[in-house]
Amino acid sequence: MAKTTPNHTQAVSGWAALDSSGKITPYIFNRRENGVNDVTIKILYCGICHTDLHYAKNDWGITMYPVIPGHEITGIVVEVGSNVSNFKTGDKVGVGCMSASCLQCESCKSSEENYCDKVQFTYNGVFWDGSITYGGYSKMLVADYRFVVAVPDNLAMDRAAPLLCAGVTVFCPMKDNNLIGSARQNIGVIGLGGLGHLAIKFAKAFGHHVTVISTSLSKEK
Repeated sequence: MAKTTPNHTQAVSGWAALDSSGKITPYIFNRRENGVNDVTIKILYCGICHTDLHYAKNDWGITMYPVIPGHEITGIVVEVGSNVSNFKTGDKVGVGCMSASCLQCESCKSSEENYCDKVQFTYNGVFWDGSITYGGYSKMLVADYRFVVAVPDNLAMDRAAPLLCAGVTVFCPMKDNNLIGSARQNIGVIGLGGLGHLAIKFAKAFGHHVTVISTSLSKEK
């Protein structure tokens, strides 16, 4: 059984599901202190991913209660570790579904940290010190700076948050298939939902012709 907050001293307020009813209620917990490779973030916005609902209700049978969901996080840097040089206090940043990994294995060296055996998920994971990780439905987050991204000044923080999961999910296959900066192509998007509408926006922004495939004629509107 994982320990919840060993030697964590930063009291934080958040919203947690305490059981499989999935009801989210106010919850006070502790986060770890900012380490040498860490960035502490005051959370301003957090998107709601359907994964959050699955974890809250233990639909997959792997939830560790209490669970504080949220992995589409944007906020302001309030503290940086001594090894951090690319972020400073006051920077606008975001964090997605991963907040640390070993950075030494072949997966990490190939920019595929999600396949790392030691990947640390932003919530419902077990951190290296034995603590359970808590997500963005809270006031503050501590994350390894290498898993923190800068939010451009011309992008609103609330609009940036969903890009850290839903956006990345559809952006990566376009990048992997050389659809960024390539000649105009015909792209099919199956389903016009949370991911699909972002795929359309990306594809059009990259200059491609997009066709949506849907079971609902109402999506034409």
